[in-house]
Amino acid sequence: MAIDSGDTAFVLISAALVMAMTPALGFFYGGLVRRKNVLAIIMQCFIALGIISVLWILYGYSLAFGPDKGGFIGGLEWLGLKEVGLTPSVYAPTIPHQAYMIFQAMFAVITPALIVGAFADRMKFSTFLVFTVLWATFVYDPIAHWVWGAGGWLRQLGVLDFAGGTAVHINAGIAALAAALIIGKRKGFGKDPMVPHDIPMMVLGTGFLWFGWFGFNAGSAVASGALSTIAFIATFVAAAAATLTWMFISWIHKGVPSVIGACTGTVAGLVAITPASGFVDPLSALAIGFGAGIICYLAVLLKIRMGFDDALDVWAVHGIGGTWGALATGIFASTLVNPAGNNGLLFGNPSLFGIQVIGVVASWAYSFTITLIILKILDKTMGLRVSPQDEAIGLDMSQHAEEAYSS
Repeated sequence: MAIDSGDTAFVLISAALVMAMTPALGFFYGGLVRRKNVLAIIMQCFIALGIISVLWILYGYSLAFGPDKGGFIGGLEWLGLKEVGLTPSVYAPTIPHQAYMIFQAMFAVITPALIVGAFADRMKFSTFLVFTVLWATFVYDPIAHWVWGAGGWLRQLGVLDFAGGTAVHINAGIAALAAALIIGKRKGFGKDPMVPHDIPMMVLGTGFLWFGWFGFNAGSAVASGALSTIAFIATFVAAAAATLTWMFISWIHKGVPSVIGACTGTVAGLVAITPASGFVDPLSALAIGFGAGIICYLAVLLKIRMGFDDALDVWAVHGIGGTWGALATGIFASTLVNPAGNNGLLFGNPSLFGIQVIGVVASWAYSFTITLIILKILDKTMGLRVSPQDEAIGLDMSQHAEEAYSS
């Protein structure tokens, strides 16, 4: 195996793009919360870059991608990046192992950051820090190994997840559901107005997320060439289709074409195409994006009817969008697009759809259960929520003693 300088440059640039998605997520979420909580949620996203990056180097990468231990978790042989050097690895034959490691680090960073939208405006920052450490260790690392690690049981089963439909989006979305249920509703939820304080900030965040997502999906080819081109185009097409779909549905449903709705549709399309991006053609990507716009919109309505306070619709967009994307991979995947993949339901292989269902159910069950346990323990020991007084003041002042705007 020889290192290819073009592939290496491509993967490192892709890693940088994915890294930029985490502060972009902060802008996306920050625009959606009230003025008194904007710094707090941006900080929760941003600090994940510090926490998870350090954990990833120390032991996270070893747990997720290290030598397999029974299909469930990686071993500790790669602690501190021992044996993770500058020669190629089993995961990517044309780039240094450390290039693959740092690319995957960015996925590990953004996944727990996605969850923060569910408990916006009400979680203690100190507890959030501990939650992030525990969740990354006991939820993200194992599921990443199941799906992508050499010997991981879902990978061995034949589950297709090109760039993170299960390990990232279902995982974070279902954890968000558990968090919203355990932490409870915001003070004044359903009574007081809780309107976004800066929609242009949210649009800016959406644009940077869309831009960074090309690194997320195309970079998952871990080589510059035909497969990365396929993933890039699929990502663009699905996001565009979902943007239009959500906008028109909200226009019909509410009488106006919502800016927030269009941006939410964009993210839903990006989420849904993530697991399928390296396995489907552009028309299939169009169908997946169209489906994401409809299904995730309906999921938001379902959340409202059920009454739980997932503040920024993480479950509806990431959990349900990731679920649709994983199942859609089982429908639309084709070996004509990627010979290393498999044919889906539409191409004469219904068994792949069944395999994808197993991956979805396993990810839902594990993420929800372990997240619930972590939150219960933290609630009993540290406490999850800020005091009612601190919540009324806002997390910017009560947790950080800073204000986003001076007037």
